Amino acid sequence: MNFSSKLLEDAVAEFSKLPGVGQKTALRLVLHLLNQDVQDVDRFSKAISKLRNEIQFCQVCLNISDHPVCQICASPKRDHSLICVVEDTRDVMAIENTNQYNGVYHVLGGLISPMDGIGPSDLEVDSLVERLKTNEVQEVIFALSATMEGDTTLFYLHKRLKNYNITISTIARGIAFGGELEYVDEITLGRSIATRVPYINSLSK
Repeated sequence: MNFSSKLLEDAVAEFSKLPGVGQKTALRLVLHLLNQDVQDVDRFSKAISKLRNEIQFCQVCLNISDHPVCQICASPKRDHSLICVVEDTRDVMAIENTNQYNGVYHVLGGLISPMDGIGPSDLEVDSLVERLKTNEVQEVIFALSATMEGDTTLFYLHKRLKNYNITISTIARGIAFGGELEYVDEITLGRSIATRVPYINSLSK
């Protein structure tokens, strides 16, 4: 692609680094910004810069947050005896949108994937175990994607948590194998949480 401006070329190159954005889409986005008021573009760039420089991870659940402790963990209205274990922030958002869950979360930051060089030590497993050392937690719900990596992670987590005096459950498999939680409709996801089953029972299916 030939560019009439090095500034334009550099901007398109940066946008092209975003997932799912090719050169043509990147060019369209950059040209759109060029047609906006300078104040609007400044606001856009400042929002991205502020996001990158000021974003925090909750000290309790590792969810993305504006503060040291996220709004969910800080809320006295949430059921802190119930922890829902998810892969990342997108899954927290998906479950919250169902309005079917009132507990708290624990964000692993990924799934075990030997093919990608991701092992248990790369995930926030130890911090989850630490949370179980209080008597407050009564149930842990595994809400991971129905993929090979998700199932491998579930199996490992169960081995780490099974000796604690808690209920360990997993979301019902109304979600097709290979399905990512963030793409599941809210009704199906909400129902799968409400009808969760003991994890040990799911192994026999």
